[in-house]
Amino acid sequence: MTAHETIMDYIILRDVMVPIRDGVRLATDVTLPARAGKPLPGAFPTILHRTPYDKSAARLSEVTVTRREPKTNGQIAIELAKAGYAVMMQDCRGRHGSEGVFQKYIGEGEDGYDTLAWAREQDWCNGDFGTFGLSYSAHVQTALAILRPEGLKTMFLDSGGFWNAYQGGVRRGGAFELKQVTWAYKHARLSPAASDPLVAAALGAENISDWFKAMPWRRGLSPLRHAPEYENYLFDQWERGAFDAFWQKSELYSAPHYETLARYPTFLICGWYDPYAETMLEHYKGLRAAGGEAELVMGPWLHGRRSQTHAGDVDFGPSSVLDRQIAPDYDSLRLAWFDSRLKSAESGARPSAAKWFCMGGGDGRRDSAGHRMHGGQWREDAHWPPSFTQPFSFHLTGDGGLQPAEAQPARIDYQTDPANPVPTIGGAITSGEPVMEGGAFDQVVTPATFGASAPYLPLAARSDVLVFASEPLERDFEIAGPVELHLTLSTDAPDADVTIKLIDWAPPSEDYPAGYAMNLTDGILRLRYRDDWAAPKMMREGEKTAVTVAATPVANLFKAGHRIRLDIAGSNFPRFDVNPQSGEPEGGGRCRRIATTSLHLGGPDGARLVLHAAR
Repeated sequence: MTAHETIMDYIILRDVMVPIRDGVRLATDVTLPARAGKPLPGAFPTILHRTPYDKSAARLSEVTVTRREPKTNGQIAIELAKAGYAVMMQDCRGRHGSEGVFQKYIGEGEDGYDTLAWAREQDWCNGDFGTFGLSYSAHVQTALAILRPEGLKTMFLDSGGFWNAYQGGVRRGGAFELKQVTWAYKHARLSPAASDPLVAAALGAENISDWFKAMPWRRGLSPLRHAPEYENYLFDQWERGAFDAFWQKSELYSAPHYETLARYPTFLICGWYDPYAETMLEHYKGLRAAGGEAELVMGPWLHGRRSQTHAGDVDFGPSSVLDRQIAPDYDSLRLAWFDSRLKSAESGARPSAAKWFCMGGGDGRRDSAGHRMHGGQWREDAHWPPSFTQPFSFHLTGDGGLQPAEAQPARIDYQTDPANPVPTIGGAITSGEPVMEGGAFDQVVTPATFGASAPYLPLAARSDVLVFASEPLERDFEIAGPVELHLTLSTDAPDADVTIKLIDWAPPSEDYPAGYAMNLTDGILRLRYRDDWAAPKMMREGEKTAVTVAATPVANLFKAGHRIRLDIAGSNFPRFDVNPQSGEPEGGGRCRRIATTSLHLGGPDGARLVLHAAR
């Protein structure tokens, strides 16, 4: 059978219970090429998709510019079967039709491995496998590939497949990403436990927004207490602050395994406003460094929203979508990848390539939907960071400036109060509803901002937000790569957080008379982990300490007349959990204290923001 032979029929074997090594059985739908209602003879390359979100459900990400109705997993399987593949859609352990207990992320590699071993024994499987999926369905792919299953040939990773869950996706910079909390609550309500009407009613009666205002939580005293397996795994991650053996499990930490992962040609796709942006960039670098084949696409997208031109309140223009820019659409891109890796007789290694959307350059007007038109263009290079960029430092000054020249010595003091955290306005967020929303926004508090109260002012008006900005740029300034702040500080608290946010600060205009402060990327550092992620150490009062705070990489063109802005604060809630600043164990600090922190600026080792600028 050729890669392009037309198959008009299919057959579905529903709810096949695939046995796993510990006796648990995983519900799997197998879709096969067919004719006249009977499977075609012969064996086929086989594609596996594993999900905790219901193997039969529609995925909101499975749309195109011209087709806004999401496809179901079953529809995707039918299309792939008609293209000559056997397709397995499987519920993860403890989810929907599968047996067992769900423990988020853990054990997924072994379950996938045993599934492929079972498939190899079926007469419809030719022993060659590909895998695909978004988010959790990408995490399970890398967990599987690290185990080197027989016959695996390729992966199609969309926005996931942990490079390092401790540094993106579950925790970051030592802090805990609270999207894990909203995800756990939502999916506890969809879990097998919620088939009990009493459990369903108890979970449904909880108000997650009110509970966020009552943090910190405790085991048995949280909105998840009605679904103990969800509460237990959540607290296991939340309370485990140090980078210990748990975080180094292969399901959560694929960074040491690129020599293995490089065996499998991999397609990578993600967006700048996606929590897994850095994961995909690190995968691309790691696979290339290990001699593997990888292709990368990074758009200005929210999680899985690759056919949408806006993220938050900002629009990036009609060319910002995947459709007709990278491929005709997502379906054809995925199929072409599998055809080239599983069917083509000429499927030798191809040169690695990265394509990314450099945001910026638009006219800044407000469109008919109320979005600011930021614009942008696609770029391409074999390397990340791009070969045409180099590190460029802006020094922080005592009067709130960012300048290329070394700054004069200065000190800035500010106080942070855990009872009054800086509210989250956008960012690389998914699954945060109803307390937070991802994307790009003007950094101004509104009545819709979680935890906000009148007066509704710019975040920059807060005394605990330090703003540093360049002079209006004389010419366009393009960046693509990592974002880091190097600084020296001291504090009177045993622990505190330092958050940073890179902002494209547009001047006043007719549509935005107060200007527009658009968030590009952000980061955080919990100071107890400043020297060693695995060995927390409390701060000594008044002792100067050099630290580095990393934000997720980004690509943006700052237009002439705009200003490059860096905001520094002590919290970003509810994106991250709030540090009580008391030095108490992670996830349960109840003795909050106000901290006074000092930034020591200027001189040859003064604070500097390092960007990767186009030459």
